[in-house]
Amino acid sequence: MSSRFPLSALALSLALLGAAPLAVAATASEEAAAPAPAAAAKGTLPLDELRTFAEVLDRIKSAYVEPIDDKTLLENAIKGMLSNLDPHSAYLEPEEFEELQESTSGEFGGLGIEVGQDEGGLKVIAPIDDTPAARAGIEAGDLIVRIDGQPTKDWSLVQAVDKLRGKPGSQIVLTLVREGGKPFDVKLERAVIKVRSVKSELLEKDYAYLRITQFQINSGEEVAKALAKLKKDNGGKLKGLVLDLRNNPGGVLQSAVEVSDHFLTGGLIVYTKGRIANSELRFSADKADASEGVPLVVLINGGSASAAEIVAGALQDHKRGVLMGTDSFGKGSVQTVLPLTNDRALKLTTALYFTPNGRSIQAQGIVPDIAVERGKVTRDDSPTQGVKEADLPGHLGNGNGGADKPSKPAPSTSAQPAEKPQPQDEDYQLSQALNLLKGLSITRSK
Repeated sequence: MSSRFPLSALALSLALLGAAPLAVAATASEEAAAPAPAAAAKGTLPLDELRTFAEVLDRIKSAYVEPIDDKTLLENAIKGMLSNLDPHSAYLEPEEFEELQESTSGEFGGLGIEVGQDEGGLKVIAPIDDTPAARAGIEAGDLIVRIDGQPTKDWSLVQAVDKLRGKPGSQIVLTLVREGGKPFDVKLERAVIKVRSVKSELLEKDYAYLRITQFQINSGEEVAKALAKLKKDNGGKLKGLVLDLRNNPGGVLQSAVEVSDHFLTGGLIVYTKGRIANSELRFSADKADASEGVPLVVLINGGSASAAEIVAGALQDHKRGVLMGTDSFGKGSVQTVLPLTNDRALKLTTALYFTPNGRSIQAQGIVPDIAVERGKVTRDDSPTQGVKEADLPGHLGNGNGGADKPSKPAPSTSAQPAEKPQPQDEDYQLSQALNLLKGLSITRSK
């Protein structure tokens, strides 16, 4: 993996939305903030606007119904400046900054839910696997219209996150609206969320499953270990792999680059464009290929965002795998965390990222090669097999001497040992991905 600049020159993070509780970030270096004074020197100070600001500050202090201190007023002014830039830039007070840093390690308190805002209000971007939100059946796209009975319509994202977080063991009631239906309540218990970034298993002989729930600092290393273990468990080589990025809200840019590099043998992975020099970055793959060229299907959906879209876009542009599922979320902006004094920080959008072919995913998303909607697989146990040639009296034998293959008897109704359920048994998108891999294996075999 190569880059025109080391990552330390600009600590790029792809936090999903604003002050979302699971946003992931790295610490920004001094170089990232250095160009600001030079940029400010290019223009004159807006004296009229500064006089207006000072006058408003004075009027509020003297005439507001209750006394209010300078610190509160100025911090509110800073928050106002950032809140009107874009949904992802934010002023982080000490507690929020600490939560942002904690999320990078994959352990934090809350519900395990990624939230954002759109015209419809507070929206679920993705529930995280093995968390209270996922176990309660909350889905990407659900609108949170009330929290503990309080309407969320006019809340800021920071307010919503503050309400969603709480002491592990405490309870909360979310009122949700799904796909324009009627509101319904979901009662959840907050917990310490420990997100396992990478999960893997063999779906069946020769075919493996690798899921990335979000991109943490060590996700690239975990993917390399998972690939090695899958190959070992299957006797040394795989015929196909499903890479599941569904409901992956993103994370650290470096991890997205490392994961992409495990499947590529060269070429551009992603590049970024911004106003400051250090935001112009290019990341390329090295020759090593931890996946050893295994046929690949990548699953995405509307909950796949940010770093997940970087990986999907890179693999799609290089034609390294087939993308299957539904359109991704469409977050193509880069946030840099700039530490300030007094344990505060700015999370500022500093660049846009582009796929190897120059596509900007911002507000558009990644379109899969094969569209497959979400669904469940149900087995039809009704008898469908009729009489075959081998069942007919006096039938001719096989011309090559092979054994007859009559119709199979109806399955016995006696109790049979239940087979271990596999992920593809009920997941329609995953079952389709597995079928595609089997088809690719047949056409590529010699």
